[in-house]
Amino acid sequence: MPLGLTNAPTTFQAAMTNEFRAMLDRFVLVYLDNILIYSRTLEDHLEHLQRVLETLRCATYKVNLDKCEFVRQELEYLGHFVTPEGISPLSDKIQAIQEWSELKTVTNVRSFLGLAGYYQRFIKGYSKIAAPLSKLQCEDRPFDFDDHAQISFLALKAALLSAEVLRIYDPLLLTRVTTDASDYGIGAVLEQHDGVDLHPIEYFSKKVFVVHSIDDARKKELLAFVHTLKRWRHFLLGRRQFRWVTDNNPLVFYKTQDTVNSTIARWMAFIDQFDFFPNHILGKSNRFADALSRRPDHCTAV
Repeated sequence: MPLGLTNAPTTFQAAMTNEFRAMLDRFVLVYLDNILIYSRTLEDHLEHLQRVLETLRCATYKVNLDKCEFVRQELEYLGHFVTPEGISPLSDKIQAIQEWSELKTVTNVRSFLGLAGYYQRFIKGYSKIAAPLSKLQCEDRPFDFDDHAQISFLALKAALLSAEVLRIYDPLLLTRVTTDASDYGIGAVLEQHDGVDLHPIEYFSKKVFVVHSIDDARKKELLAFVHTLKRWRHFLLGRRQFRWVTDNNPLVFYKTQDTVNSTIARWMAFIDQFDFFPNHILGKSNRFADALSRRPDHCTAV
């Protein structure tokens, strides 16, 4: 891969994705030159390994044997520690967050949130915890690291140190997607049922543009679902039917609307690519997605 060219990583990723397309999300994950092979049994793993090596040979790609690890039960991959039980952040990066000194400039805040934000899917209510720090990133206001920011800073470090281990996504398990929207943000949680109970796979939160804050509740909730599908497309598109849970009852019947504007029609066309059935849930029972959707740090313009 040529160095120094802006499009080199994108081009290389596209080439790798094309070579391993038939294996992706079945027993292979590829990020640039990082290839992860995962299997249920040793016999399957050896077969999968042979297929990957054969694919590399046919594509005339070479691997550095010194950087390869074979038949591992546990390993580090892209900043995470992967085991048969689940995925957790690497302890050395978590420790770096704990030892981070007081934030004194906007650049300090952005640097800290950049590292911490990489692990936000491991933390319930990340956006709420980080809100006072996120406000400090605004260039048009004086930098004031007050008590609220200090509490946020310490709470975020503590939350990262006690981050909940997420389960690995299994395309064979029953899947549930729960979404929610507030006036200034959206939130979602991806869960799977292992036959005993639901377990979180990933959490998602995102601010929305101010223009969407004036939308009616139904439109905001539908927008939350669209963003969630885009976020987890690799989990949900082309998989077995999943359940979509929302606390907006009219959305359960969104396909029965007589007239829709062009924006909603476009959203519906995108949504129709996925195989799911909608379910209504009471607002008070929608705690996780609701918490992820409420980001007061982005509502100053409202």
